[in-house]
Amino acid sequence: MSRVCELTGKGPMSGNNVSHANNKTRRRFLPNLNEVTLISDALGQSFKLRISAAALRTVDHRGGLDAFLAKAKDEELSSKALKIKKDIEKAQAA
Repeated sequence: MSRVCELTGKGPMSGNNVSHANNKTRRRFLPNLNEVTLISDALGQSFKLRISAAALRTVDHRGGLDAFLAKAKDEELSSKALKIKKDIEKAQAA
């Protein structure tokens, strides 16, 4: 399992640990990923996704998974999330 958010594409970043003596050693900043179940209103179905805490807050702010995916860029989404987005668009068109 990669450490990448399925909705935002947020992944590990690198930086430095800086000691009191100003010694610098490389480190990784990992995203705060959580396994959550989100429900699509258009499909009436739930989906398990591994997303960051910031993405979960954004989903709530935008009004649910359907609204989030409608505004999301296809490049940022995982293949699983992209398939959900296409299914939602088909369901709303019908």
